[in-house]
Amino acid sequence: MLRSTLGLAALLPLFDAVTAQTTTSSAPEATSTVALNVAAKAAGKLYFGTATDNPELTNTAYVTILNNTAMFGQLTPGNSMKWDAIEPEQNVFDFTGGDQIADLAEQTGKIIRGHNLVWYSQLPSWVTDTTWTAETLTSVIQTHVTTEVSHYAGKIYAWDVINEPFNDDGTFRTDVFYDTLNSTYINIALTAARAADPDAKLYINEYNLEYTGAKIDAMVQLVTDLKASGTPIDGIGIESHYILGDVSASELQTNMEALTALGVEVAITELDVRIDLPATDADLEQQKSDYETVVGVCMAVSGCVGVTIWDYTDYYSWIPATFPGYGAACPWDENLVPKPAYDGIVLGFQS
Repeated sequence: MLRSTLGLAALLPLFDAVTAQTTTSSAPEATSTVALNVAAKAAGKLYFGTATDNPELTNTAYVTILNNTAMFGQLTPGNSMKWDAIEPEQNVFDFTGGDQIADLAEQTGKIIRGHNLVWYSQLPSWVTDTTWTAETLTSVIQTHVTTEVSHYAGKIYAWDVINEPFNDDGTFRTDVFYDTLNSTYINIALTAARAADPDAKLYINEYNLEYTGAKIDAMVQLVTDLKASGTPIDGIGIESHYILGDVSASELQTNMEALTALGVEVAITELDVRIDLPATDADLEQQKSDYETVVGVCMAVSGCVGVTIWDYTDYYSWIPATFPGYGAACPWDENLVPKPAYDGIVLGFQS
């Protein structure tokens, strides 16, 4: 099946017209009454969580479920901690959106994953349109990372310090950072983040690490090199944006174990399972199985600390706008009704 070659930490806008076709009122629903974060913690994991985004926080029905810490013990801000939101002009910082989600997490007793500090996308033009020297760009990275991480020090469990550094062939993605500093930009950002908040876990987050091939091999080599150089690295985020039926438990577990053997933890950071629309009852049953498989692999790997879905409801899924013809990717439908995928998550934690 087709596997994504796009950057996958995307926007989470409303998709009313598209998501309306993803499920129907007669579609099968979840039957489990076990709350998902309760299931995760009972299984020995640190959290079960979801992405969210600031515009969604005006939806009271959505927020009621989001605020239930028995259901979600962790939040990831979809956009408001990215570079364009935090530092839209050089040395001009705006923490308004990020603070809203950080405060929500604190008020409801949730862990928060900071997402993200250095990424090739969603950069303000002052970063991408300037010709930098190695010295000046190093200073820019250090200032951005230090200021943001310091602002949230003590509130963030883990930072996606580096987001999506690789192409699918295992080569480093060319962008303003790599073109100027080669791979040393990764060391620079991780070192600055550790100094700004020594207690936060430092992650590199990437998609298509779920499969055997050049990309996971490159990530294993990068972690090996970082460890050898003394650069701080605590975890690898495995995004896990799947197509229905394309989940391989053996590949995912092998890759997780290859990383944890290097002394880092892993997490499922952006899980969804997209369906070629319209979704049939059989599709939803397969999706249940796929969610169960992914969560079950996290259960099988002691160094997998938790699972985050890339928003919990199809109403706010990024999939239909990015992959036309696909949708129904989340465990709740667009009417905030849990789907069979919910049961799959529970079964995965009970495996």
